[in-house]
Amino acid sequence: MILTCANLTKTYRTERGPVEAVRGVDFVAHPGEFVSVVGRSGSGKSSFLAMIGGLSRPTIGEVCIDGVEIWRLGESGLAKFRNRRIGFIYQFASLLPSLRVVDNVALPALLGKTREPAGVYRDAYPLLEQFGLGDRVRCYPSELSSGEQRRVVIARALINAPAVVLADEPTSDLDEATERVIVDRFRELVRARAITLVMVTHNRHLAEQTDRVLNMADGRL
Repeated sequence: MILTCANLTKTYRTERGPVEAVRGVDFVAHPGEFVSVVGRSGSGKSSFLAMIGGLSRPTIGEVCIDGVEIWRLGESGLAKFRNRRIGFIYQFASLLPSLRVVDNVALPALLGKTREPAGVYRDAYPLLEQFGLGDRVRCYPSELSSGEQRRVVIARALINAPAVVLADEPTSDLDEATERVIVDRFRELVRARAITLVMVTHNRHLAEQTDRVLNMADGRL
């Protein structure tokens, strides 16, 4: 197994009292598995994803990725682990508009400072070719369609060869045809690279195209 969660709980403190967004979730995902978590807005999906991605500390519980309990790492260690072992695909493209496509893809590896820039770019160009963007590498995000931008985001999530990729509503602003292309790319990635991919979505039809569908309601999985 590559990703495990035990008794994962997130409680937010508000003026009206505590709000339990995630309640005692146990979860296991394996290499080469594409898992979807379905639920309505406010069900706890995004809070769950943020905790397993090392972005939001659990109130209670543990998250292990590749044998490492990530919330026992210090702030610096967690940042390095997140950069090297976890890829993120957000609801919106979140590309830096002043950088070319290839620079956006290379950025996480350049920030990680574990490889020479020339080597990073040698990896970035083939990734973009793989996603049908070989002729767009020197374009800026504003020159791309929504579907092309989303493919750039997927390539960026893979530049450090992560063990786990987390996708938060990755097709919410795309048309159905582009959505199918993106999900096909996800399936290819999971198989070819033995990645663990966890996607949260409210779209049950989309979820049914994954290996395993889990439902989240009232913070429980």
